Amino acid sequence: MPPTIPQPIVAPHTPAAMSLVVTVNAGPAAQTAVRALCGDLAGLLRAIGFRDLEGRLSCIMAFGSDAWDRLFGAPRPKELHPFREIRGQHHAVATPGDILFHIRAMRMDLCFELATQIMSRLGAAVSTADEVHGFQYFDDRDLLGFVDGMENPVDQAAVDAALIGEEDAAFAGGSYAIVQKYLHDLKGWNAVPVEQQEKIIGRAKLSGIELDDAVKPTSAHNVLTTIEEGGEELQIVRAGTPFGEVGKGEFGTYFVGYARSPHRIEQMLENMFVGKPPGNYDRLLDFSRAVTGTLFFVPTATFLEDVAPEAAGPSTASATATKGESAAEAEPQPSAPAGSLGIGSLKKEPAGE
Repeated sequence: MPPTIPQPIVAPHTPAAMSLVVTVNAGPAAQTAVRALCGDLAGLLRAIGFRDLEGRLSCIMAFGSDAWDRLFGAPRPKELHPFREIRGQHHAVATPGDILFHIRAMRMDLCFELATQIMSRLGAAVSTADEVHGFQYFDDRDLLGFVDGMENPVDQAAVDAALIGEEDAAFAGGSYAIVQKYLHDLKGWNAVPVEQQEKIIGRAKLSGIELDDAVKPTSAHNVLTTIEEGGEELQIVRAGTPFGEVGKGEFGTYFVGYARSPHRIEQMLENMFVGKPPGNYDRLLDFSRAVTGTLFFVPTATFLEDVAPEAAGPSTASATATKGESAAEAEPQPSAPAGSLGIGSLKKEPAGE
């Protein structure tokens, strides 16, 4: 079989980014439009990216749990489920979202043009749940003034952190994405002395160097978001950006985290919002409020190109889930045969055959 090609999850950082979250409207026509776009996305990228070969235009298309069942049926990724809200000292909300388009480039006009073409193709098939235009802020700082993403893995370490392996062989090369929009109380944050800000983050504000353990509190952001199991640090790939509207007084960070298992990011969020131990929560949340929260599965680029426009039936899990039970909580689905892409419906193999 030809090699399976992942989507550009570990692509290098770019100065411009757009994150577009949509919901799929009811009816077979909407599903057909979405499935048709899956196969056409690579062509759109080539056509628009050709205008500036140095522009590094890329797009990741990912799907929520309910949308996966409606669009592709069984089998489904082992760990795909709806985003689980967290209630602790602060609240990590769960919000609607069937498809994520995470678009990145060196120039915002490339991102904007691709998003325009995507939405033109989808038309009435989808409704927009959220749209964020992100930008690079000076030397990769967030709007709180700290350098962001300094601990991101690179090269093979990034691949190992983000891409599924043999633990879910039918979906190897895929990934999970959790996205959250955080709004910052900059007036309140800027009133906090820099030394205290540094202890909240766990880094020096100017240099970005990590504080010594002797002075860094256990509630520091970079302490609570470091996850270890069996003596090994479980990393994720962060691809968030600052955003804002000055006239509205809206300033924030759009968090996008990719990982081979959503458990890694979910544990980070549990530590932040509930605390480790409970009550020892992330003080950054006193100034940054999560207003969205959605979990997506990122299939491979090979998967997308092989999706047929014909609508697939609901998965067995979706059809048999009892009332009030999500498809992710129903009976687990059998794994795809060895060597299968686990697509469920390919251009050469319609669903149900």
